[in-house]
Amino acid sequence: MTVLIALCGLPSKAQWIVTDPTNLVQSIVNTANEVIQTSSTASNMLNNFKEVQKVYTQGKEYYDKLKAVNNLVKDAKKVQNTILLVGEISDIYVTNFQKMLADPHFRIEELTAIAFGYTKLLQESADMLLELKDVVNVNGLSMTDSERMDIVAKVYDRLKKHRDMVAYYTRKNISVAYLRAKKVGDSDRIMALYGNADERYW
Repeated sequence: MTVLIALCGLPSKAQWIVTDPTNLVQSIVNTANEVIQTSSTASNMLNNFKEVQKVYTQGKEYYDKLKAVNNLVKDAKKVQNTILLVGEISDIYVTNFQKMLADPHFRIEELTAIAFGYTKLLQESADMLLELKDVVNVNGLSMTDSERMDIVAKVYDRLKKHRDMVAYYTRKNISVAYLRAKKVGDSDRIMALYGNADERYW
């Protein structure tokens, strides 16, 4: 799969990526929803979550290749960075929820609630990406290049805040595990699972 980008120098002529990033995110959302609906035990949820990881791994190849594209003009770079934010949001979810599934301090009901929260946040990310897609692709709307890139900048800013919200949601959930582990003298194991503050990129 070559890097599938045709973001031209002129924003009005920019085309959406051949591998549609909105489909990648939506696939993760759909699979995550299935996990919530079909998991009744922690081990069952862990097995089902492997399907989410499989979808994410397929998408990660796309995000990694997109990250490697450096010779883009400023406007196309902003579109690229906006798409990469959604990849980062997906990564925070998949990486950390996998660790939560291995955490004995969460009950299955709590894991289901956490998964539901992540799914909602991912869906909102997909919706913003869809909004970006409509702007980048010429869709019959009368819009100047300046107006189009102004909307791209606004979507980027919203997604950046959304990424921060997903990171905050992750920290809050993990802090519950830390507190519970501390009460029963299990802090070292939980620290090893999630890492210390310096090791956490989110």
